Amino acid sequence: MLGSAFLFSTAGIFTKGVSAVAWQVIFWRALFSAVLASGAIAARGRLGAEYLRMGWRGVMSALIGAAGTVMFLSAFKHTSVANVAMIYSATPLMAALLAWGFLREVPGRNVILGALLGIGGIVVIVSGTPGQTHLFGDMLAFGMSLALALLFVLYRAWPDTPSAGPVALSSVLLLPVSGMMANPFAVPAAEIAILAGFGLVFALASYWMLEGAKRLPSGQTALLSTTEAPFAIVLAWLILKEAPAVATLIGGSLLLLGVVIGSLGKPRQPGKVPSST
Repeated sequence: MLGSAFLFSTAGIFTKGVSAVAWQVIFWRALFSAVLASGAIAARGRLGAEYLRMGWRGVMSALIGAAGTVMFLSAFKHTSVANVAMIYSATPLMAALLAWGFLREVPGRNVILGALLGIGGIVVIVSGTPGQTHLFGDMLAFGMSLALALLFVLYRAWPDTPSAGPVALSSVLLLPVSGMMANPFAVPAAEIAILAGFGLVFALASYWMLEGAKRLPSGQTALLSTTEAPFAIVLAWLILKEAPAVATLIGGSLLLLGVVIGSLGKPRQPGKVPSST
């Protein structure tokens, strides 16, 4: 999960580091991610089997992942990298509540406290966000967090759901939609090369994230994934010269405290995997 978080933290650099609009970024990221993910599956001789055994859970994972990707990458074009990264801290509470409701996976006190600290940080961050455009970006980031929480719970409930196939399918589904929303071939060749690297990073990060979600409780998985926030802020500061606002730093401090506390917690009782019917 930590490796996935670091790779995801580079998304803001890739997205804001090019002049391409959000839908163009989504198209090229999806294209290269689909090719790379499918190629990796085919190299193991499992391309057909991976798609055939996906089932409705794998398709659902792909749809949720596609929606989350659109909101995630679009958010960077409307608000700061730091805000997107910090709003990610809403994920632990969402995942814990969803797991509690659907899996009867009661979160421990540490997880609840850590999640609440993260939400407190979100309140501080959003309250310091000026303008309607930034607020829209913050809301997109919040939607992305909800999508990610759903994925964590889905893979926690059915850990036998394949990971690689849904990652590839998610990217394939985005190609026609993003291609209709913006002309992807208007992007300069140099930027396409950058987005190719983004596709590789995103595919690997998504795969690691889903594999990690199978092995850890939902709330704890989400809390560990929020370590993306400090990585993203430092990278944006060093590469994009985008210094975080004071409110973001204060909220981020609450987030980091929540991650430390929450990662030490365990569910009070194991989750029950729903039946396949």
